[in-house]
Amino acid sequence: MGNTLSGRTAVVTGAATGIGEASARLLSERGANVVVVDQNGDGATEVAESMPGPAIAVRADVAAEHDVAAYMEAAADAFGQVDLHHLNAGIIGPFDPLPEVRMEDFDRVIAVNLRGAFLGVRAAFRQYLQQGTGGAVVVTASIGSLRGSHDLLSYQASKHGVLGVVRGAAMYGGPMGVRVNAVAPGLVPTELFASSGDAPGAGSDMEQRGRTVPMRRTGTPQEVAHVAAFLLSDEAGYVNGEVVSVDGGAAWVNSVRPAGGAGRWDPGDIDERISAHPEDV
Repeated sequence: MGNTLSGRTAVVTGAATGIGEASARLLSERGANVVVVDQNGDGATEVAESMPGPAIAVRADVAAEHDVAAYMEAAADAFGQVDLHHLNAGIIGPFDPLPEVRMEDFDRVIAVNLRGAFLGVRAAFRQYLQQGTGGAVVVTASIGSLRGSHDLLSYQASKHGVLGVVRGAAMYGGPMGVRVNAVAPGLVPTELFASSGDAPGAGSDMEQRGRTVPMRRTGTPQEVAHVAAFLLSDEAGYVNGEVVSVDGGAAWVNSVRPAGGAGRWDPGDIDERISAHPEDV
């Protein structure tokens, strides 16, 4: 693809680690000016200073309206205008069984993952209108946007909501020359999941779960970043409102067929734990 983004400015949120960092580095390698946004200001600064091209760091909470406006203003002040946005910031939330999820935990996940996506998309559109230009936005969704599970309920709800923001914004932006798409990672080990503890479905058993994916492995942040970069590039100029899975095929597995694992596990084991020891599920 080469330096196809030369002269453009890209904002990447949640860019101090993981998928966001990989995306920021790839966009910089391809010629973009990069605005590294993260609540971890020191981490954002470290990443920005290591970029191959021009970059600045901005500490921001993506769930805070003022902070989102501030990072957009900093981007425009530093580079003149903003062309590309990868709205990647997110948190996992509690692994508690549904009856035990605390309202404050649910609200925080929705605030970061869903309100943060909305605020970022809205700020992008405001900037495009001010500039009188088109542009491209990619939001990090999840395999959890496409399928359901009874664990990580707050995260599931937030990521389903993200697709509503993406599709509505894609409809609004089309006539303006603004494309809005989503990338949906599957099992991708990052610092976010590594710090999530030993609960089933957290970081500790991700590699084991990855062996059930059709490709028999987990993904990498770089693999997700390459898809996001494509969606932001002119090469995806007629892609709008799309959700591209980067999950090794996990989202389309038919779990009731033998090839998808049917009959190779006993649902009674899960059901028994739910009824007897919900804290272990």
